[in-house]
Amino acid sequence: MIKGFWDGIKKRSGTEPFFVMAPLADVTDIAFREIISKYSRQGKEYGGPAVLWTEFVSADGLCSPGRKVLERDLAYTEGQRPIVAQLFTAHPDKMREACTLVRKLGFDGIDINMGCPDKSIEKQCAGAAMIKNPELAREVIKSAREGALDIPVSVKTRIGYNKNEIETWIAFLLELKLPVLTVHLRTRKEMSDVPAHWNLMPSIIALRDKISPETLIIGNGDAMSLEDGRQKAIVSGADGVMFGRAIFGNPWLFDTHKKVVSTRERLEVMLEHTMLFEKLLGDIKNFAIMKKHYKAYVTGFDGAKELRVKLMETSSAEEVKKIVGEYLGSI
Repeated sequence: MIKGFWDGIKKRSGTEPFFVMAPLADVTDIAFREIISKYSRQGKEYGGPAVLWTEFVSADGLCSPGRKVLERDLAYTEGQRPIVAQLFTAHPDKMREACTLVRKLGFDGIDINMGCPDKSIEKQCAGAAMIKNPELAREVIKSAREGALDIPVSVKTRIGYNKNEIETWIAFLLELKLPVLTVHLRTRKEMSDVPAHWNLMPSIIALRDKISPETLIIGNGDAMSLEDGRQKAIVSGADGVMFGRAIFGNPWLFDTHKKVVSTRERLEVMLEHTMLFEKLLGDIKNFAIMKKHYKAYVTGFDGAKELRVKLMETSSAEEVKKIVGEYLGSI
């Protein structure tokens, strides 16, 4: 078991849970991670999220002639460390090759996605489809370790495919002595349509203590604030908590000192986020990706609905700048 930087994370958190940011497709790109780092970490090495994840990236794609574009999804800055690259594939040889590349790119860790419910990913026998094929999952993890060498390889998954499979699937993964296992506390079938089953985490922790005591367990699902996450971890026994939807429009989430964010500050940071996205990714990603962020940034204040409607019609950072400027000039 190669724990790498995870040893430091656990040592610093002590008996307190640690908090990390989820890998979200078309959300946790380099631009958003940079905004999170700036406004949650406030320049402090151990401030904000304990670990940042990339979006999930196809290992097969990283082994193809078109990999240069995908490598852009793996771009990061030093201020985003420690950072973990999340990969998916059903081909052990591709995983080995991709992990070799990721190691050369200087990542602190590699995480394998074994929980994504997207049908296009499952058709490749990857993501949540791995839950139905433990032996293939074993081979993919083995190959990832061969490519990663001295950096830790972790897994993110769900409690089961159609039903609770903690006693089989989660136990199987624990037997592989992973340094970290992140468990989204829903089944593949449940998607995100039901509340996360945090009541099941104690049974996962009990299995961990029995099978692989050194494995850190991160719980994922419905944590909406640091205090909410802290309480979920304390009650359930999880070592850490991963935040997903709660980070939308809220790059201050991990800042323990931030209490109130003004409308002006929220919109100015949204504009900064937009400008950074266009600068770093505008040549390879659709500007429409930013609009899911606008829905979260622009809410809960007078005129939010009308402003949001205007932002949904934009196609460039300059347009957003003009619209935001006009709104701020009117308040």
